Amino acid sequence: VKFQRSDTGDTMTWAEAYTANHTDGVIVLHKGKVVYERYSGCLDGQGKHAAMSMTKSVTGLIAETLIAEGTLDEHALAGELVPELKDSAFGDATVRQILNMTTGLKYSEDYSDPDADVWVYSKAATPLPKPPGFEGPRSYFEYLQTVQPEGQHGEAFAYKTINVDTIGWIIARVTGKSVAQQLSERIWQKMGAEQSAYFTIDSIGTPFAGGGLSMGLRDLGRIGQLMLNEGSLNGKRLIPQAAIKSITAGADPDDFAKAKYDTIPNGSYKSLWWLFHNENGAYAARGIHGQTLYVDPTAQMVIARFASHPTPSNAINDVTSLAAYQALADYLMN
Repeated sequence: VKFQRSDTGDTMTWAEAYTANHTDGVIVLHKGKVVYERYSGCLDGQGKHAAMSMTKSVTGLIAETLIAEGTLDEHALAGELVPELKDSAFGDATVRQILNMTTGLKYSEDYSDPDADVWVYSKAATPLPKPPGFEGPRSYFEYLQTVQPEGQHGEAFAYKTINVDTIGWIIARVTGKSVAQQLSERIWQKMGAEQSAYFTIDSIGTPFAGGGLSMGLRDLGRIGQLMLNEGSLNGKRLIPQAAIKSITAGADPDDFAKAKYDTIPNGSYKSLWWLFHNENGAYAARGIHGQTLYVDPTAQMVIARFASHPTPSNAINDVTSLAAYQALADYLMN
């Protein structure tokens, strides 16, 4: 399989892209069957890997399930569902605005900036003992209550992980079960998972809904197949079809365009999933350093990839990945 890089136009092979993207493992499913599987570096078929922000999409899937079941109202305000958030920037944001990351929050997630808010958040989130004299927030929930507004809710997409941990808090509050419990009971125990998975937690045991999931590669592929099958797997209905259709319908591309993701020019972001709005209707879960779960309904194809790219931003991977995924889809369809 060959394709043209989107930045230079140079021809590249699938195998060359595997190395260029610092891939640790990739699996491809076509019509529900594994047609390609490769590992390298520290990962093999029995290993687990950090999913990074692909965790967000799993959280979004659970939230959409609760909406489809009528347990969660997408129009409800976060401050109504979780009164502790009432005085924060989240207080007057709807569940839908938080799920689509169209909230107006004063928060920087530039991983290359050592002074960015994301690192303050990381200090609050660590389960390790805080240093002497530490006076900041000591958990995800404590930090979320301190977030201040910046801009208006509902005006533009802005990628900020704190939205997801707010959704995690809302899920826990309306159901009495954490994101980890929901994932375990609704999906993991029922989908034929090959390995156990786990979440990192903060000092009070809260699972990191925005990026703390680790799992095996084949089980990530199973999540992709569950999405491709619109909520069913191995003949069992695990997720309401309405939840999948809500996600894959996408959101407003105009809201997304304001964030200036040049490698996804026609995209949108819905319920913590990335929509490409290409001819194949492809969409993805994505995480820093190259983590990807790519679902192509037209090609009946799922690609799951773990990677350890030294640069966090997926824009670096996209120029040697998105065209490769389309080329593979074309190859499989032909």
